Amino acid sequence: MESEGVSLPLIHEHPMTPWNDLRKGDCCGRSGFTNGGYCCKSCDFFVHRKCVDESTEYIEHPSHSVHTLKLQRLGNHKCDLCGRSIMNLFYRCEICYFRVDLYCAKYPPPEVIDISESHHHKLTLFKERTLFDCDANKCGEDGYEFSYQCDECDLTFHVDCVWNPPEGKNPSEVNHSYHPLHPLKLHIGQPPDYSDGKCRLCAQKICDRLFYHCSACNFSLDMRCLLNPPPQYVMDLKVHDHQLIFRPRLDSFTCNACGLSGDRNPYICVHCDFMIHQECLTLPRLININRHDHRVSRTSVLGVVNSVCGVCRQKVDWTWGGYSCQKCPHYVVHSKCATRKDVWNGKELEGVPEEIEDIEPYVVIDDNTIQHFSHKEHYLRFHVNGLLCEENKRCSACTHPICLQSFYGCIDCDFTLHQNCAESPRKKWHVLHNDRLTLVIWKSHNFICQACDRISNGFMYKCGLMELDVLCGSVSEPFVHPSHPHHPLYCIPSVEKKECNGCNNSASHVLTCIESGCGFVLCFNCATLPQVVKHRVDDHPLGLCYGEKASGKYWCDICEKETDPSKWFYTCKDHRASLHTKCVLGDLAGLMPRSTVNTVSRSFEVVLNNSVSRPFCRVCESRCMYPIVLKMLGISDLYICSLDCIRYFLYKQKSIFK
Repeated sequence: MESEGVSLPLIHEHPMTPWNDLRKGDCCGRSGFTNGGYCCKSCDFFVHRKCVDESTEYIEHPSHSVHTLKLQRLGNHKCDLCGRSIMNLFYRCEICYFRVDLYCAKYPPPEVIDISESHHHKLTLFKERTLFDCDANKCGEDGYEFSYQCDECDLTFHVDCVWNPPEGKNPSEVNHSYHPLHPLKLHIGQPPDYSDGKCRLCAQKICDRLFYHCSACNFSLDMRCLLNPPPQYVMDLKVHDHQLIFRPRLDSFTCNACGLSGDRNPYICVHCDFMIHQECLTLPRLININRHDHRVSRTSVLGVVNSVCGVCRQKVDWTWGGYSCQKCPHYVVHSKCATRKDVWNGKELEGVPEEIEDIEPYVVIDDNTIQHFSHKEHYLRFHVNGLLCEENKRCSACTHPICLQSFYGCIDCDFTLHQNCAESPRKKWHVLHNDRLTLVIWKSHNFICQACDRISNGFMYKCGLMELDVLCGSVSEPFVHPSHPHHPLYCIPSVEKKECNGCNNSASHVLTCIESGCGFVLCFNCATLPQVVKHRVDDHPLGLCYGEKASGKYWCDICEKETDPSKWFYTCKDHRASLHTKCVLGDLAGLMPRSTVNTVSRSFEVVLNNSVSRPFCRVCESRCMYPIVLKMLGISDLYICSLDCIRYFLYKQKSIFK
């Protein structure tokens, strides 16, 4: 395939590359041309060679002989000859506004056609856009354009299904090197019922209305493979040491590259019984995946016995190919798992030097002192025993109180970090994003964590539009949680939501136990709840209880409503209380007291709800019971108590979070 750029100034502003494709052209909105076209890689703009090679700026057309037509670009119009929509290129009369697409400019549909080989009456072009079902053999698709009609039989056809201008469309029969026994005949519409509906060469579902088929051999060929069939021979030492031969047959086999079965068309090596899927020929050699800190490389034989895949956690057959880590001898991944769109960012790294950068979050000054990158102006001193849950002493990273945990405190000011938060790396890979995240410190920025849906203005792991709070961003595999101590949890890619064992709600992003018959699931919100908190409802710290089977009714001492003991709750030292986790923490636990939450039209101060008289929420019109509330700046008595109330207030104010 040619690669040099071609200048087509009348057609497109960028250089175009000769391209052999059968997709619909942006020139005429049709597909099926057999001599390729031109493609702009930066815009993905594709035009057919037949449409543009002889196109001039002005033409005279028999359908509009009174004036010349000028080539135009960009528009949302209808062709006055076939009634089809025009989105890009067309000819237009600048006096009468007569418009015609590029295909009809070259092959205008006649008023009357004779297709006696398939229908015994002449067909008349009906020049009104109407909704109809095409009666062409094996088409059956609807249309909203001009149509050919048989008035005697009350039949209606797409123009493209019955009008076959000379040199304008694909031939009715072709001979193909991969099916030399019989010619292949052009079919329109759906594949025959007796076939599997797939192209014999690429095994893809036939989606276009046009394809070629041999009924004697049940051999179908889509238009893409007709023009660009798989090569007969492949010699690529990155794939295999010997030449590979294409075998276009319906044969069952196991692919040596990915270990999965196939039912047709492998490339084979006659020397060593090597077989590979067509699509596995292009597997990348060296990549990063979103759940491992090091690069993984493709290997023909994994060779790690009794191993499991680092993505799906299923057993890996060590005799087949896959991906492995050079630095972690036992880490292996199935080829198909490693190259999933939700695991790999699509970048081949072979030949790309690995970045060596300092991702350590702090510099060690002495055994008890560090200088953290987020607070370079002062040193932080290590405290091993923690504090007894002081509301005013909060971690600047996760914004939670310092409560019976080791922490680093600033020598000269009140800046504080939990030990775990202080050790969070500045860059890391995460299971929920395909590119490496960076730890960002935006003191005036509030955001919604995309893993747990909590609002926060603490430290944030960010890459592009992905924003995770420091707690969710620090989750890695295997994840061990006190509620499920015997088995680790993993984030297995899935399109289905799962019900969390902590809150009984369904969530898209969950951590799952892979042990057979267990089925334990945690959402990111429950997985990162603090184990110990302090609340004014009790003099002692409250511990997180992971649900229990109990009879009778339980009541929350904060909201005074019934609790479900099967859901996680907080309880006091004597276990005589079951407090809703939301009542204890509230929706705004991720916001730092005395900070400011900004919206487009309003700003709020984050305040502790620790006064003798609880403030009154302006939205839900009840006393604020959560430990953190918002107070509108500039107005002394406007308080908001929850995230739902914020959203409703902002909706009324026609404002959104920045």
